[in-house]
Amino acid sequence: MSNPVFRLSRSTLTIPTILNLATFSPARTRQLHAHIIKSGLLNDNSLSSKLLSLYSNHRCFAEASIFLDSIDEPSSSSFSIIINALSKFNFFNNVVDLFRKMLSKGVCLDSYLLPAVSKACAGLSAFELGRQVHGLAQVSGCSLDVVVQSSLVHMYVKCGRLSIARKVLDEIPEPDVVTFSAMIAGYARNGDVGMAKRLFGDMGKLGLEPNLVSWNGLIAGFNQSGRHLEAIHVFLDMHLRGCQPDGSSFSSVLAAIADLEVLNVGIQVHGYVIKRGFACDKWVVSSLVDMYGKYACVSEMKQVFDEMGCMEIGSCNALVSALARNGLVNDALAMFSQMRERKMDLNVVSWTSMISCCSQNGKDVEALELFTAMQLAGVKPNAVTIPCLLPACGNIAALMHGKAAHCFSIRRQITNDVFVGSALIDMYAKCGKIRDSQLCFDAMPTRNTVSWNAVIGGYAMHGKDKEALEMFDLMLKSGQKPNFITFTCLLSACNQKGLVDEGWRYFNCMQKEHGVEAKMEHYACMVSLLSRVGKLEEAYSVIKEMPFEPDACVWGALLSSCRTNKNLKLGEIAAERLFKLEPRNPGNYVLLSNIYASKGMWGDVDRVRDLMKDMGLKKNPGCSWIEIKNKVHMLLAGDRTHPQMSQIIHKMEALGKEMRKAGLDPKIDYVLQDVEEQDKEQMLCGHSEKLAVAFGLLNTPAGFPLRVIKNLRI
Repeated sequence: MSNPVFRLSRSTLTIPTILNLATFSPARTRQLHAHIIKSGLLNDNSLSSKLLSLYSNHRCFAEASIFLDSIDEPSSSSFSIIINALSKFNFFNNVVDLFRKMLSKGVCLDSYLLPAVSKACAGLSAFELGRQVHGLAQVSGCSLDVVVQSSLVHMYVKCGRLSIARKVLDEIPEPDVVTFSAMIAGYARNGDVGMAKRLFGDMGKLGLEPNLVSWNGLIAGFNQSGRHLEAIHVFLDMHLRGCQPDGSSFSSVLAAIADLEVLNVGIQVHGYVIKRGFACDKWVVSSLVDMYGKYACVSEMKQVFDEMGCMEIGSCNALVSALARNGLVNDALAMFSQMRERKMDLNVVSWTSMISCCSQNGKDVEALELFTAMQLAGVKPNAVTIPCLLPACGNIAALMHGKAAHCFSIRRQITNDVFVGSALIDMYAKCGKIRDSQLCFDAMPTRNTVSWNAVIGGYAMHGKDKEALEMFDLMLKSGQKPNFITFTCLLSACNQKGLVDEGWRYFNCMQKEHGVEAKMEHYACMVSLLSRVGKLEEAYSVIKEMPFEPDACVWGALLSSCRTNKNLKLGEIAAERLFKLEPRNPGNYVLLSNIYASKGMWGDVDRVRDLMKDMGLKKNPGCSWIEIKNKVHMLLAGDRTHPQMSQIIHKMEALGKEMRKAGLDPKIDYVLQDVEEQDKEQMLCGHSEKLAVAFGLLNTPAGFPLRVIKNLRI
């Protein structure tokens, strides 16, 4: 049915059956607009306001703007209608543009539009513009309006100017609960929980009952400032005082519970979530998944996600992170692939979480591939993505990929970010470019403890103990306080060069001079350092005198050194402890077997291998990576399936002949198996790093540097 054509006049425009504007479609509105023009009623303020409202309700802002421009003397109410609508739909830049246009036309301000402009300033974090709006409100007399004052408080809070916001709040004769709540939330977000708590108490003195925003602000504030137990207490108090929690309340308290050893409380809150009908709320589901993930309750977190009934980006991200945190990397990758197949709107957080998951769990090649796929999908990496990617580059010595990430950071102007800079330092050091690592450190405008640790650790990694210790001295002179990682790097530097006296000096001064308590990693470094110089008994004494129970890291350091020093007695003691701590770690069995083999105790070697077989354990294969022409190649020890394997073997044989000519015979005593010498020599050719070097020589020009990294320590 065609739309009826109206004959419009001033009298008929007031008839509700004709001008029930809320029911008009955009097409009918344009038809009405045309009739108004034909009837010469453009400057009728009442009719103009109604038409502008109709256009604004339909988000037809272009047409509304054209109509506004056609009015000879538009009123402040005409501008207010569009500005309020733009603000309602969060078109903040358009609000500012139209407000400036209004001022240029000399239209007077009114208290109806100023809150919308203040909201736009808050949304844009435009403090200077907001301050100018405040000034205009004072000049026009609108600043005395309670709604305007409240909007200014909200604006200053959102811009982080709490002192000004509080001043405006104190000037309001009778502030309402909404304004108080905004101020409380502002204090909480900025870490001033004490002030938030005091203001919360002041509400009661004024006879104001805290609303949901007030409670949520206080809970979030305690949680964000690390006062998790107090956050839970506020949540309980809120419940006891009859204020029903919403999704934000549940999300905040679940986040607090996730960081405390109170799983039973989390389960009770989960029951309350179900009772209140928030079991499918996307924010609550994400928080529940995260909480159960941190408590390693894998089946529960999967159940929570499945019961949601749909795949929502936030909860999917939470599940991916939780799976990765619990070592289920393949499950996390499968989940992420499913998200991509469903063409979900993956944002930078989704991609960054998955890249971080891979780089932290040994899936470095996959992390690089995801970074490439992320950009092909049109998602721009940010200052969080790059520090998650660079460790993957360093782990497999993918220097060209690391350099590409560095160039990307320069283009995006994020190299000054302290975490990006620190990650670059670490990446270059792991790729063997310690000079470039130092240059990145020197170029940083600001440095934190992470930056200093990265450069000290880089020098330690390269056996440059002098430079590492010098950087530590510079760190202290700069006023930067060292932490436990700093001393781990220093002890590692001493360990590399066997500097026992220096190692003890740093170990002893940690607590006395810097207030850093010795942790498991520090004891492991000292055990390794003492063992390196042959002081195995002293290393064992350090373990026995530890103030806490040594973990696998400490015993592993001793066992590894026992293998190097062929100390069977201590090796068996260390292995016995490790078999209890890590019964499924094949590396410990292999190390003990190697100690037996070095002593020619082949019967004991067979006994350990049979034990591994009975337990279903297999030795982790040696694996090496080499980057050639921007592609990372992986070679496995003993692998014969590589497409260039025949050329690789031929190259290794040629290199062997050249080495013999130079008087370098193979060290067959490193083969810890009871076989003929000829077979031992053949076994030496299957090492993954040798395969990688031969592959690199075959595929790069003469003089090109080869960077090989392997998964197992030699």
